[in-house]
Amino acid sequence: MKHELTHARHDPAHCLAPGLFRSLKKGDRKVSKLDVLYHYGSVQLQFKGPEPLGVDDLRVLQGLVALAGPSGILLTPSPNTENGRKVRLLLELKGEAEKECAIVAKGSYGSLAREIGYEDNGDSRLIRQCIERLWTVSIIVISESRRHGFRLLAQYVSDDRSGELYVALNPRIACAVLGTGRYTRINMEEVRGLRGDPARLIHQRLCGFMRNGERKKITIDKLCEYAWPDACSEATQRKRHQRAREAIDELRQVGWKCEELMRGRFEITRPSR
Repeated sequence: MKHELTHARHDPAHCLAPGLFRSLKKGDRKVSKLDVLYHYGSVQLQFKGPEPLGVDDLRVLQGLVALAGPSGILLTPSPNTENGRKVRLLLELKGEAEKECAIVAKGSYGSLAREIGYEDNGDSRLIRQCIERLWTVSIIVISESRRHGFRLLAQYVSDDRSGELYVALNPRIACAVLGTGRYTRINMEEVRGLRGDPARLIHQRLCGFMRNGERKKITIDKLCEYAWPDACSEATQRKRHQRAREAIDELRQVGWKCEELMRGRFEITRPSR
């Protein structure tokens, strides 16, 4: 199967925020909420939502960000094309969003599923649930005395009859996609090659602060924090160490170099692509 998406230009703060995405057990979404506060440089971001975000949501967001590159539609407040006017009308942008430029990922549930590596290309229900869960997440960005609020996904609309899907990305991600702000590059071939939840979570965190070809020394405890940010017992930590080692093996399989310098301490090198 030929895949068209090669990479995603993602916002580093969304990649690095501890606990924004996590490996969830059955029933976690019924009893937990999302409330993550993260300091990125001089900026503070607070993510809040009625449900925690899992690895399925992480994969869908990565795919949407990747789609917004080659298939994205840049919407100015007054589009000068018929397609632009149609998309702005479909999205029903209101309030401050009416005055801002937006970047919209255009595709379908099926194409998005294929590009992020789902085996069942036609499971649009799962993709739809993830998009709607991402849409419920609000973000407050605080920079000095200025506060700015928006949703993780600014707006979305889909048409089951035509199969079309339009998702407007939030301002921080839009700046990353356009290259007007800082961004981290996530290789979509690697995303499609990973299988386990810990591997996907660790991969995005590493991509968030490592450039192509860069190497870092990282302990296995730190890698575990990327996948499971909550404290645990010694017995659970031993199980997490084992799963983190399995994630390291997956990283090796998609081209990363992971050398264990001593027990529990690794030198990890991101591929030069």
